Amino acid sequence: MDEVKIGRVYRHFKGNYYFVENIAYDSETKERMVVYKPLYNREDGRTIWVRPEKMFLEQVPVDRPDNKFGQKVRFALVDEIEKNYLS
Repeated sequence: MDEVKIGRVYRHFKGNYYFVENIAYDSETKERMVVYKPLYNREDGRTIWVRPEKMFLEQVPVDRPDNKFGQKVRFALVDEIEKNYLS
């Protein structure tokens, strides 16, 4: 399995973009967790999210009706966006 890249932009299979701020570790299981934020204004005001890395990178059906880009994974690295959102 690939590892998530800190400081990079990922696209969710439903179409929104997210910036990966860091990797955290679950205090009980030591599982790698991705800390990320949306690059759009959410109506609910939530700004920081955490998800297990294995779920972040898990495969999704390319023929799902809500899979706007036919992605193979839940979050795909967006190579054409390299802006550093940490600075």
